[in-house]
Amino acid sequence: MKSIVSFDLDMTLLDHKTYRIPDSAMEAIDRLRNNHYIVLATGRDMDNYFSRQFRDIVQADAIIHNNGTKITVGKQVIYETCMSKELVTSILQFADQNNLSVGITLGNNDYYTHPEQVRDRDMEVWGESNRQYKDPWELTDKNIRTLVYIGEREGAKTLEENFPALKCPLFEGVKGADIIEKRNSKAIGLQFLCDYLGTDIKDSYAFGDSMNDYEILKAAGVGIAMGNAIPALKEVADYVTENIEEDGILKACQHFHLI
Repeated sequence: MKSIVSFDLDMTLLDHKTYRIPDSAMEAIDRLRNNHYIVLATGRDMDNYFSRQFRDIVQADAIIHNNGTKITVGKQVIYETCMSKELVTSILQFADQNNLSVGITLGNNDYYTHPEQVRDRDMEVWGESNRQYKDPWELTDKNIRTLVYIGEREGAKTLEENFPALKCPLFEGVKGADIIEKRNSKAIGLQFLCDYLGTDIKDSYAFGDSMNDYEILKAAGVGIAMGNAIPALKEVADYVTENIEEDGILKACQHFHLI
């Protein structure tokens, strides 16, 4: 029976210094395919405009999008859950009133309160900002699975304090956080996918680097933290591999004799 090998994208597979997936990581994935299900488990919606290229490069058997709130196998959506429209409205109103940049990328467009803060962050981190902004209040009429906060950690803490149903795990190395309902996680998505594929979560492997990987590393049979992962993730991991740019994916797969 095939087991699942799950990968976070940003700074686990995708090196932000080069904005590419290292050749050694792709070698590992290609060698894993025959005997394992390849799964992407990410905070991104891998179907939007700035993620599709990596979706198409990896060619995963399944994807856990948006921290477990959407799961696809091939092109088929097998699970999806959304925030209530009342909650989305309340979050946007709070963000707008408190000078916080909150929103999401849907398809080819970006919807954020205080978009100037997103532009400033993009220029600082990426050196460019080519987003197509739309009115964030349009989100109140759309199906929203998760949101994103762009800014310093204090803003994420403020959101959690004012919305007890939410958790805001910080991005590693990039100013911002995911905004997720506490009832959702990559771990819950992994269990759903294991049930769907008829495989045991105890036989799964999960790679990650930041706080939105915390639960999935604990839930998987083997949780693997990248060498560049935050300290809290390394503490719960079963194994810590090398940094992303030091062939961490390939070396961990070799360590566990997966390839």
